[in-house]
Amino acid sequence: MNNNWFMNGLTSKEISNLIFNKIDSIKDQLKVSYLASKNQIGFFYIDDLFPLDLAHSCFDVFPDKSEMRVLKSIREYKCVSAQMDKHNKLLEEVIYAFQDKKVINLISDICEMKSLYADESLYAGGLSLMGKNNFLNPHIDNSHDAERERWRVLNLLYYVTPNWDKENGGHLELWSNGPKKAPVLIESKFNRLVVMATHDTSWHSVNKVIVDKSRCCISNYYFSDEALKETGKFHVTKFRGRPEDIFKNIVLDLDANLRMIVRKIFKKGIRKNPHVYNKNKQF
Repeated sequence: MNNNWFMNGLTSKEISNLIFNKIDSIKDQLKVSYLASKNQIGFFYIDDLFPLDLAHSCFDVFPDKSEMRVLKSIREYKCVSAQMDKHNKLLEEVIYAFQDKKVINLISDICEMKSLYADESLYAGGLSLMGKNNFLNPHIDNSHDAERERWRVLNLLYYVTPNWDKENGGHLELWSNGPKKAPVLIESKFNRLVVMATHDTSWHSVNKVIVDKSRCCISNYYFSDEALKETGKFHVTKFRGRPEDIFKNIVLDLDANLRMIVRKIFKKGIRKNPHVYNKNKQF
């Protein structure tokens, strides 16, 4: 597959027009989907987001795991990167296309949210890659941006691995009835965009990849001046094991409680989260 879209200089603005037109064409349908799930974990997804050449090009230029930061613990096992100028320019253009104001306003309308903001620093967003045996345990995302000034309210996940089958694992799971009940599985299909709400009960995970392939994802978060729930309050990212993982649940509960204590003492944490896009960083 050649990279005609990138070689022809397709800009973030042009890509955002593609995103807007696709979403707008099925806006009413997406609104129904989101509002129907809003009381638990609001979400919707869109298949065939981009023309196939562009979608394939995103995968073709996706970085190898050796070029990314590995996160490996009892909580998760995956590769991530937010330092976009380290990678092919196309990926940066795509990421920031989702931050175009007209795209944000359209999604705001669908989800009936006010004061949505994109995050240029890509705090906890950017690129993620999951290979064999990689996973992400059930968790709720931390509630705020890096400065604790705005609420994290939406997660946008765009999947770019062709021919990614259900049997491969590596799929998004939404624990709509809590982490002790069965989750809703949303397949990480090629050229699919998933938009999901994040709040203090939006438990989600990624099941283990069981094939020797890479499931690649481009992600953004949107923030707001207001919490999605009236009961919303600050919290760190909190992980759990799966329902059968009793011992792991005990360990992860202690882990979350300790990190919460630290954040009460040190409002912005002991160290700065390295997962941001530092555009002045030199390589």
